[in-house]
Amino acid sequence: MTRTVYVNGEYLPETEAKVSIFDRAFLMADGVYEVTSVLDGKLIDFAGHSKRLARSLSELDMRAPCSDEDLLEIHRELVRANDITDGLVYLQVTRGSAGDRDFAFPDPETTEPTLVLFTQSKPGLAESPAAKSGIKVISVDDIRWGRRDIKTVQLLYPSMAKMMAKKAGADDAWMVEDGFVTEGSSNNAYIVKGGRIITRALSTDILHGITRAAVLRFAQEAQMEVEERSFTIAEALEADEAFITSASSFVMPVVELDGSAIGSGTPGPVASRLREIYLEESRKTAI
Repeated sequence: MTRTVYVNGEYLPETEAKVSIFDRAFLMADGVYEVTSVLDGKLIDFAGHSKRLARSLSELDMRAPCSDEDLLEIHRELVRANDITDGLVYLQVTRGSAGDRDFAFPDPETTEPTLVLFTQSKPGLAESPAAKSGIKVISVDDIRWGRRDIKTVQLLYPSMAKMMAKKAGADDAWMVEDGFVTEGSSNNAYIVKGGRIITRALSTDILHGITRAAVLRFAQEAQMEVEERSFTIAEALEADEAFITSASSFVMPVVELDGSAIGSGTPGPVASRLREIYLEESRKTAI
């Protein structure tokens, strides 16, 4: 089946979608993106993703390509056109093309940004077998640029980290800087000790996860204790349990780190309960 995608105001078959070779995302990784999950044909936390997109654009002095209302309509139309029950909507905004290649970017007021969206069908997205078995992670040095709070398309090193994990027989990687875990290759990282959820505080060091914000809010509403601070690999290995959060994995237990079991080596009660709460509450507010 050929998907219907969206490119700069047009709904097209994916085989006909084209972007200029002079687009700055292609030449300079000058673009940002968001991924919104779809469950039961509805968008999960669209408002959060839309708000973070606006922040990313602002931080890079990039113009928004359309209104939030138009963006929502595009998402919904792609979900409908591609008959997505469970899956993802990928959105990318770039600074566009202003002619020839140049390090200095053009005036944002006179340059049309490029807007691209497409869907990915993921039947049973919320019933991932990994949620019952947990995933394995390795630690790698965090050598990315310093503005990880901006969700840019600069994903080469995270991709390399994923491949390092795969080569080591693991599922993902946790990045470490100055002795402390920053985040996963495409997710936020957590440990649990004595019932307390510990995760790095927000800063330019990590992505301000939309799922992270929701999960921490639900945890506090459930009377779980949350501590936002940095933690080490050694501390993680002594934890009772661990997990990650992201828009596509929701809440995913981590059962092994660098070849050693975390806690019992099985998904812990805190991560399992948070996953249940997150999915239940997110489905209630999906649009």
